[in-house]
Parts: sequence; structure tokens; C-alpha cells
Amino acid sequence: MASRHARGADGPAPAPGTATADLHAHTLRSDGVLEPAELVRQAFDAGIRLFAIADHDNLAAYRELVAPSAAPLPPGLELVPAVEINSITRGLKLELSEGELHVLGIGVDPDDEAFEAALERQRGGRRVRFQLAVEKLRAAGKPIDDQLAAMDLADIGALGRPTLGRAMMAAGYVDSVDEAFRDWIGHGKPGYVARTGLDPISAIRAIRAAGGLPSLAHFAEAPSRVGLLRDLMAEGLGGLETHHRSFDADTRAAVARVAANLHLVATGGSDYHGDNGPYAATHALLVMPDRLVAGARTAIAATTWGERTRFAHAGDAA
Repeated sequence: MASRHARGADGPAPAPGTATADLHAHTLRSDGVLEPAELVRQAFDAGIRLFAIADHDNLAAYRELVAPSAAPLPPGLELVPAVEINSITRGLKLELSEGELHVLGIGVDPDDEAFEAALERQRGGRRVRFQLAVEKLRAAGKPIDDQLAAMDLADIGALGRPTLGRAMMAAGYVDSVDEAFRDWIGHGKPGYVARTGLDPISAIRAIRAAGGLPSLAHFAEAPSRVGLLRDLMAEGLGGLETHHRSFDADTRAAVARVAANLHLVATGGSDYHGDNGPYAATHALLVMPDRLVAGARTAIAATTWGERTRFAHAGDAA
């Protein structure tokens, strides 16, 4: 049997035709809107049985959910530690959107002290960037200090731009977080501040050192950037998110072909944040073929965390 950290007791199988895995979702501990326990509840109710919360630059939600004092996980749910690192490509001549590549670390060791130190440096950079953005918005005539003061920012381990967007909504400046990004805090807009932190190679190496699987998130450009992927594979990249919630069928197929040709582990996820409704609405857009789930499960079992928690045995019983 798996450890308490891997899964709950056996439970009923999800309804046929629904995605049973999601390896990329966010909680209030970074830039999502739901408490970790509530996101787990909603995901389980939607049919998810293999779940990775991949908050930005922190593992707080996972640690909270598996703490000895925490309520038991829903019966049959396998919870995997994961993280998303927004790595910086500026200066690397990669010509990528906003100068970033997002790297998922799936199955990282949550007890790895060196990795936690790297994540804390990332979070420190986020705090500085966040405050600079607040100041730029204030200078642009869109102050959000009162709205931020009304939020419980202490619960947000990794501050991000969605929180700025929600504060702008509360102030009546925009009607949605998407509008805030489009007009105010997106790349090149009045409230935008360039990110600092790990570059892609450093992020991949840090995830590997923590025993995890590094997988590029929502990289729709993969078919035209195979050379870049090969370069990153030489540094330890092991996966590619072929089934992101935003991908249409043609994009999924094209990115999946790249992963297969390069022998990268195919991963997938909803990238749920919560601004557009409950988890079930986003889950309805998530496609996760059985072969993808099986391959991801095998890869997770080979991570340091997977071996320690006997995750493969949990998969056999699921």
C-alpha cells in the first residue's frame, strides 16, 4: 500500500469519459483562488484520481494536505508533490513570449532543503516584483493599496500577477483578470515588471536534484522549437505538457508527436486557477488519454518521491 503522503483509501472509480488525472493546478498558496483542501474536494468530485498541485515556487499546499493533523485525503485520490517555476529566458536569445519558459517539477522531494532554498529565493523575487508593479499601477492612476489590504496576502506563499488583477477588479478598474493582463499588467503594459529568477537550465537542474521530473508547461511552440527542446533535454528536461487545458485538438496532436519523437514523458493538466468558475468547468476542457496517465504514472513512480512512497504500488491498486 502507498504511504499517507501518496493517496487515500480505495474509493469508487470516476465516471467514464472524464479526465482522471490533472498534473497542473493552482491554489491560493500561489495565484489560485481556492484553499488547497477545497481544490482537492472539487477535483475529486469532478473525477480526478491522480492530482498534482503545481503552485508557483512553493510546495505549501502539498505539505498542508499531507500533514499529520490534516483531514484524510478523499478515498482513492493520489496526491503528487509538484511545483511550477517561471524561468527567465532574457539574454538567452530564445525570443519567447514575455521571455519565460514555465517548468513543472512533478514528483519533487518535498523534504529537499536545497530545493526549498531555491524556491524561497524565487518567492523573494516575486515579492519584489509584486511591490514594484503596485507602485507602477499607482503611478499610472490605478492604485490598489486598499484592495490589497483587504486581502489575506499572508496565505499566498508566491505572489503573482493574478492577485494584482483581482485587486484591480475589486477597485472597479477592470471586469476580469484577463482584462487586467491585457490592458495593465501584461508584457509591455503600464503595470508590467520583468521577472527575475532562475533560467530554464537552472530550474531543470534544481528539479532533477530534488528527484523530480522536469516538464515544460503549455509550450504550444514545441513543434517549431525542437532544437531548443533537445538542448534542454541535454540538461535534464524529461517531460512535455502535451495536453494543456487551453490546447485545441490539433495543438495537442502536434505537441504529442514532438514528445513521442523525442521520447519525452507526456504530461497534462488543467492549469486551474479559479477566476473563471469552479474546477468542474475547467475540468470539462481537460483531455487526458489513458495512455498519457499511465505513462505519467510510471514516470512519477521513478522519481525520488515516488520511490520513497512506493507510488508504483499505489498505481497497481488503483
